[in-house]
Amino acid sequence: MIFQKLSLHSYASQAPTEFLTSDEIEASLASLYDRARLPYGRLELQTGIKRRGLWPNGTRPSTIAAQAAEQILEYFPREKIDLLLHASVCRDFLEPATAAQVHRNLRLSAHCMIADLSNACLGVLSSIIMAGQMIERGAIRTALIVSGENAGPLIRETLKHLVTDPAMDRKRLKPYMASLTIGSAAVAFLLTHSDLAPGAPKILGGSSLTDSSAVELCQGDGSTHGLMMETDSEALLKAGVALARENWEKCRTLLGWENRDVDRIIPHQVGTAHRLAMLTQLGLPLDRDFQTYEQFGNTGSAALPLTLIKASEAGFLRPGDKVALLGIGSGLTSTMLGMEWT
Repeated sequence: MIFQKLSLHSYASQAPTEFLTSDEIEASLASLYDRARLPYGRLELQTGIKRRGLWPNGTRPSTIAAQAAEQILEYFPREKIDLLLHASVCRDFLEPATAAQVHRNLRLSAHCMIADLSNACLGVLSSIIMAGQMIERGAIRTALIVSGENAGPLIRETLKHLVTDPAMDRKRLKPYMASLTIGSAAVAFLLTHSDLAPGAPKILGGSSLTDSSAVELCQGDGSTHGLMMETDSEALLKAGVALARENWEKCRTLLGWENRDVDRIIPHQVGTAHRLAMLTQLGLPLDRDFQTYEQFGNTGSAALPLTLIKASEAGFLRPGDKVALLGIGSGLTSTMLGMEWT
């Protein structure tokens, strides 16, 4: 789809309160590492992740999502928010929608529509497409998209399982390694009709493709107190890159871009291997992307928007830049968007 009237009015992020290094994770797994003769330092070496953030167990996604959104609402009237979408993998409970609690925390108006729109690591990008089409067609004027991801329950439960399972060895460990790369962050994006933000970055359009044959390669379940996930990382990477390559061809054709036209790249943040495979296969240069996984890990649906925010704060994005947002999420789905930075 192509957008003519969609702007990223403003954005904000919220960092977690504590961080856990890869060295600290391996130290907690010393008995397993020694028994299985695993080399220390392999977690950071293989992923490029030095640390990942955590909030305390029981922290509600709605709480941290609202903290990020409040930074935007200091400067934008909350009564003018037409739609609120909660886009996290993490959620407060099965029912009602976590968006309802965020709505309450933010004291939004009764006319503001709410919904949860969860799509693994693509929740925010999927929400941009859904809300963007509503803004483009004139159904609404503004949409607030939030995500609050907390890796604490997943990492703590995974470490407990790895330490207490006497049969755990190199082979059994493999499906749990991806869980040790997950991090925490909260983000908020305010989308508006372009005439409400004439100087804001423009969202030009994009495309999505789905390969549901890969649905079993990464699956998890749990709550704010505990979560477990198993991932076939190698197969997921192979399938993900293949789908991303196909979707990038579709996206850049839609936008009328060639690879040489792309000034800045904001990819999903998984780790070193994913970054190299993705950019190489898409034929994109390695010196135009921005990374946050080293300090934050893979923060799920917050990862790509957090990286866009940090790139902006670092001065990496310049007026007039064509920016490619390269999303990929388990399921398997790829969503990619083009922006013009202003």
